[in-house]
Amino acid sequence: MQAAKKRRNKLAFDIDKLPADKPGEWLKGTGPESDIVVSTRIRLARNVKGYPFLHSMTEKQQEEVNSLLEKAFKAIDRNRSAANPIKGKLAFCELKDAGSLDRKFLAERHLISQEHAAGKNSRSVAFSSDERFSIMVNEEDHIRLQHILSGLRLAEAYEAVDKVDDEIEKVVEYSYHPTYGYLTACPTNVGTGLRASVMLHLPSLAVSKHIEKVFHSAKKMNLAVRGLYGENTQAHGDFYQISNHVTLGESEASCIRKLSEIVPLIVKFERDTRKMLIDENKMKFEDRIYRSLGMLRSARIVTSEEAMSHLSNLRVGVFTGLLGGIDIKTINQLFVISQPAHLQRLSGGELCEEDRDSIRAQFLREKLESN
Repeated sequence: MQAAKKRRNKLAFDIDKLPADKPGEWLKGTGPESDIVVSTRIRLARNVKGYPFLHSMTEKQQEEVNSLLEKAFKAIDRNRSAANPIKGKLAFCELKDAGSLDRKFLAERHLISQEHAAGKNSRSVAFSSDERFSIMVNEEDHIRLQHILSGLRLAEAYEAVDKVDDEIEKVVEYSYHPTYGYLTACPTNVGTGLRASVMLHLPSLAVSKHIEKVFHSAKKMNLAVRGLYGENTQAHGDFYQISNHVTLGESEASCIRKLSEIVPLIVKFERDTRKMLIDENKMKFEDRIYRSLGMLRSARIVTSEEAMSHLSNLRVGVFTGLLGGIDIKTINQLFVISQPAHLQRLSGGELCEEDRDSIRAQFLREKLESN
């Protein structure tokens, strides 16, 4: 019991280093095209040679892989190569011993996936102090390495994650086939194991019903469109993730190039649509923004979905110059605070849904009243 308590305290200390009232890398609001491109993410799927895929592993094998990779990350920390772009030491957190709130908190910050948060048996995550890098262990594959940057920075994000991948491979041998490439649990990841994605804020395309054109164009180019937290999630706050769908028979450079070609077109489409909506009826456009501001400054109960929707309108207002007195840093902070797990951590413990909605409204009122 004492040993378990020590492990839990160590875990809580690592996670508590992440400030619940400040956004992670994906909501910094900086970088190229950051008014529409919220973040760029590159993720690599890898498996350790000599072990079956996760769905066929015993609990003992999961523990072995988890322990092996923890030692590998510690070795990388001790013998940090000049080529390694990770800043500071990696925090290594055992998810098996983490509470539900801690796991949801990490998922809201995009350090782990929702599937990883809900997983069973021995699994963990290592992440950098700036939250740009995270390495999920025993998610769908043994290793899910990701790098997130604000704005549209596909080439930069891939170059960095590729260097970290090389550092890990110096310590751990990957499952690799000379014909098929990296072997993964899901056939759609076989080959490069690369998933390049860009998170876009597209409220004007959504309200004008043009978003279906984006979906259609993406599908024709073998790209996937998902919600805020990836596969099988909704596009709350008009945030959409666009990513490559094919990894076998296509090089990393080809995947990056395809996204680099289509994303600027979508960015232009959103900007042109915003201008069109303002030119057609500026008062109606402004009214939607200021109704959201009034709602958030006065409401006593606000759900998570309502907060995302209204903050989305404020975000457009700031970037179009129609809403003054509030900076993007404040809005990004509120996007984080309004998430259920962040809200509960700021409040000091788990809350029922009704209490969360009430406290969320209070946080939003207090923050917006001072702006």
